[in-house]
Amino acid sequence: MDGLAPLVFEDGAQRRDFVHVRDVARAGVLALERAAAAPPEPGGLRAYNIASGDPRSVGAMAGALADAFGGPRPRVTGDYRLGDVRHIVARPDRARRELGFRPAVPFAEGMAEFARPHVTSS
Repeated sequence: MDGLAPLVFEDGAQRRDFVHVRDVARAGVLALERAAAAPPEPGGLRAYNIASGDPRSVGAMAGALADAFGGPRPRVTGDYRLGDVRHIVARPDRARRELGFRPAVPFAEGMAEFARPHVTSS
């Protein structure tokens, strides 16, 4: 947003499962609808991973944001954050099976949308 290259820790290859907030909200609605249709027995609540199922690298995320902002390419620092883990991903299989959840917002579209309110025209 300020015209500087995004800084990427480690080598940028660490993976995360990015999912758009609208998809997360929709998953919550699906879970509520399921509970309303068939209330769970006491102690019978279910946990769901709400994820895209398509992990991306942090470097790819930083690159997509740089593209959306029209700014410089990310700079990989090689630094690390104490306590960070290499990969964090989730499997949305149960949410797909039991709730019918499938993410609707593609990665690139979500990154561009995230950047849009911050992009200013000159």
